[in-house]
Amino acid sequence: MSDSKRHIRDEIFGIPPYNSGLTLDEVRERYHPATIAKLGSNENPLGPSPAAMDFGGNHAELARLYPDPKGRALCEALSARFGIDADNIVLGNGSEDLIGVVCRAVVRPGDVVTTLYPSFPLHEDYAVLMGGVIERIAIKPDLTVDVAGLLAAAARKPRLLIFANPMNPVGSWIGSADFRRVLDAVHEDTLLVVDEAYAEYAAGDDYPETIDLLKASKKSWIVLRTFSKAYGLAGLRIGFGLASSTGLCDFLNRVRTPFNTNAFAQAAAISALADDAHLEKTVSLVLSERSRLSETLKKKGLTVAPSKGNFVFFDCGMDATACAERLLAAGVIVKPWKQQGYQTFIRVSIGSVAENDQFLEALDAALKP
Repeated sequence: MSDSKRHIRDEIFGIPPYNSGLTLDEVRERYHPATIAKLGSNENPLGPSPAAMDFGGNHAELARLYPDPKGRALCEALSARFGIDADNIVLGNGSEDLIGVVCRAVVRPGDVVTTLYPSFPLHEDYAVLMGGVIERIAIKPDLTVDVAGLLAAAARKPRLLIFANPMNPVGSWIGSADFRRVLDAVHEDTLLVVDEAYAEYAAGDDYPETIDLLKASKKSWIVLRTFSKAYGLAGLRIGFGLASSTGLCDFLNRVRTPFNTNAFAQAAAISALADDAHLEKTVSLVLSERSRLSETLKKKGLTVAPSKGNFVFFDCGMDATACAERLLAAGVIVKPWKQQGYQTFIRVSIGSVAENDQFLEALDAALKP
């Protein structure tokens, strides 16, 4: 057998396999639980809007023909929602696809890419793939964002400043006043990318109106959003980026694959975007259950990060992978965090009331010596 390594670029050896978690079928085959609470991937427990699954049109024709490569109808709907010109919007096969597009378009070998830590791994991996050098701004001991550290990093003029707000996996966030400070500190040579995959769950007190603030600035920026979380379309893979200029968006469109979002996803996203009632129902459930889970975990004596996402990040006080394996045996899927310094932390998604109850009951047993 030939040595496959000789064909692979050096940068790839430093990228660990992405931890996408176990599927329902894998858990059933391994443990045969009576019920499964899938709380590892931050999916919507209510699922998509019924309108998104009944979006009309000729489904056979949608399957037969190539999709609109620019997704113009969806971009027009997003333009109306966010007050951004449709030509400043780029679509992706999920927002994670667009992280790769941005890195391929922007990052050169040796370029510094600054991000918060612990991070969504793809913020780092795609940059490393392009030869970028990662600068991590770790959260503070109280698990909140180190804004001072972020400001200092911005002053060093990295090529790319990319972070999630709220943070994934932690759930902590940069508030309105601090976001203005960060924006002011960003140099004109730095591209600012704000990953707002969980923004629908964060709106409210002390969360920035990011788009309005960015539009009023003269910086170069991209805001990433997704239909996978609050809109419940994770399986269709549809996300979008809002860019500071048509020129920037044009270059991103050159880098992405021409038909990177399929016709069904585009049509479903348009219908989902129009169903505000379903979105409000989803967000209401998550906010209520997020508070309940956080308080219950604290009462168990566990350290819990503040969260504005549809998940909670907590220190289980033992090897997180071992704890997660015990939970799997009880039919509960969570995500043990494996980045250095946080191997005792677990990210648990907010599910239905029944799923969250199953998790809490299973956790008591899993934490026993």
